[in-house]
Amino acid sequence: MISRTKVMAEKTFRGALYLLAVLAIGLPSAAAAQKDGKAGPAAALTAAGEKLQARYADALAALQAEIAKAVPAIDEQRKSAYLNARAAENAAEAAVQKAQQSLAKIPQAKEAIGIWKKYSLPDATKKIAEAREQLKTAPTDDARAAAQKTLAAQEERLASVTANLKAAEEEIAKSESVQGKDVQAKFVQASQAAQDALAKAQAGTMQAVDALGLGPCLASDKLDAQLVKYVVLCEATPRGLAAFAQQGAEQAALVDKLLADGDLMKQMVSADGAAGGNYGRAMEIYAAIQMASPKAKDGVLQRLALAVALEHAVPIKQGNPAEQTNAPATVDPVKRYLSYEKAYLDGELDPAFKNLTAWDLRFVVNGDEPDETAAWGREMLRSYRPDLIFDPDYGWRYVNAVRTDVRYGSQNVQYDRPSLQNYQNIILNGGVCGRRAFFGRFILRAFGIPTTARPQPGHGALVHWTPDGWVCCLGGGWGSGWTPTRYNGDLDFLATTQARAAGAPYMQVKRAQWIGDVLGEKRVFGFSCGEPGLWYGASLYRQRAMVAQAKVLAAVGTNLGEANESAETKATAVVKAAVTDADKKVAVGPNGAITVPAAACSGSVQPMKSFLGGLQAFCGGAFRCEVDAPSPGKYRLAARVVSVGNETQLQLTLNDAKEPIAMTIPYTCGKWEQTKPVEVTLVQGKNVLSFGAPARGFTLKDITLTPVK
Repeated sequence: MISRTKVMAEKTFRGALYLLAVLAIGLPSAAAAQKDGKAGPAAALTAAGEKLQARYADALAALQAEIAKAVPAIDEQRKSAYLNARAAENAAEAAVQKAQQSLAKIPQAKEAIGIWKKYSLPDATKKIAEAREQLKTAPTDDARAAAQKTLAAQEERLASVTANLKAAEEEIAKSESVQGKDVQAKFVQASQAAQDALAKAQAGTMQAVDALGLGPCLASDKLDAQLVKYVVLCEATPRGLAAFAQQGAEQAALVDKLLADGDLMKQMVSADGAAGGNYGRAMEIYAAIQMASPKAKDGVLQRLALAVALEHAVPIKQGNPAEQTNAPATVDPVKRYLSYEKAYLDGELDPAFKNLTAWDLRFVVNGDEPDETAAWGREMLRSYRPDLIFDPDYGWRYVNAVRTDVRYGSQNVQYDRPSLQNYQNIILNGGVCGRRAFFGRFILRAFGIPTTARPQPGHGALVHWTPDGWVCCLGGGWGSGWTPTRYNGDLDFLATTQARAAGAPYMQVKRAQWIGDVLGEKRVFGFSCGEPGLWYGASLYRQRAMVAQAKVLAAVGTNLGEANESAETKATAVVKAAVTDADKKVAVGPNGAITVPAAACSGSVQPMKSFLGGLQAFCGGAFRCEVDAPSPGKYRLAARVVSVGNETQLQLTLNDAKEPIAMTIPYTCGKWEQTKPVEVTLVQGKNVLSFGAPARGFTLKDITLTPVK
């Protein structure tokens, strides 16, 4: 279970709440509906549209009255007991937060000191020196003024950091005195007492919820058909549905079909509904996908189709290469579905993809990358770093590419190429926390792994799905940040993922929310989103009870914060392959061409399983290989390589010659290519080829030496 300490930390780092708006449907008790995504302004209604709006509004009113009668009445005394218990729990939470703020001062000061000493002070000192040099050599008055401005700003920064550093060190020294240690001990005692009181208050609230007697109602699916239809009408709004349906008979028929299909509506609202409440557009996309592919009607592909329809009900802006000015502005949802269907059927996605729910899949299909860029991502990793695909640790599978190959630092971002898509530029030129997290989410989505942003104060990070639960990567553990979802706080997002994993029992959580909608409660999908009404409160406590039984996977990635540097030049395979004598066998063709497999090389190389068959090797430093030439003479040497870094020179020394030969490793953008041949002279028999360390690692499949005729 996540500790109560981290629960309170999450309270400290909550993001902005989504706006909750009461739907204008002419009903005094209409539920407040939260809009996921941004929809454009609704079209003006025609006369036919106004009639449709009236029909949908009447249906909504009738459903509300029908459901309200069927929902069990709640004893006022028990309701009052629940409200009192909630008030007591809120007071206990505030006490824990206050106690922990005092307890956290010293650890926070120590963390800040580490960052200031390792990064802020050296960076400011370096920039001051650069500004002074620029001031000396400035050719114009404007250049001198700019240099002077930079110098003043950096000197002010250095003074500020130095002062803060001194104050923090004094605070730590004070805490380590005898008197300071006594104060810290009292903080620890106060924090523990506050946490014990909170646990007692939470248990009291849970008992008060159980005493409400809502269990039989929430466990029954008797009202599901009416509830899900109500939620669809409420979220879409009668006016929104009418604006869609008035476009023509086809659109009106889609709305009628949706409202008549209880199972489909239940799937939709259980997966958190259509983005922006655009159920008409979601239905249109869903129908178009099923027309485009007969496979989209069953199993994971049906869930995939539904996820695409719901997520793309509000168009998603497509991130195109800068020079592709005529590329589509938004992602085509049908093409998005078809691209994932093809990748799934071709066996390119993660093996667990087939088990994902429609809700999970929404976090796969919502990327801004063009479909061809996602295909590139799969090809790149399969070619360049297949060891990251075979990684048995789901916490780092695929996303470990950020640690191994996305260099930390912004100095090369200025060299991004307009011909490349953003994610291709990131692995080429690196970046700091934001770009690294962007690439991490991209490569996870490319292989069909659900993921979402999980920013925290001053840092970009991510969370993603694994078979054992969602985990954190590229940032602090759970409770450190928030998510761009209706669940807001990351602990509330985690809670819904864990409760959803319970399967059918999770529907009790959703039913309580749906009834809350009918009764006009504010939508509160997590404790970080505000104070819940009675039914929404029941949903959250039902969820909390499920989470208490869940197996929680420990957070990963806490060692990879914003300031950590990657080690892309080290030849370290995540999953190393065993090398046999057959793998190292050098072949000689009928024309005398000699092929040296990567596995035959020694030095700073790491062999790994290859999707081309056999083995390949990641080369991060100097390496060598031996060649037995059947006949002496000149040979053209070329290598089959993959790189994601800029073109670099590799120094090749043959048989300890004094003068090395310059060999170019090209930028291949993650695809297999042959290097430009260089000419070498071999002696008959044994030859030793020594390759110097590359500026950046690359992957090698084999080296071919072809006789010059």
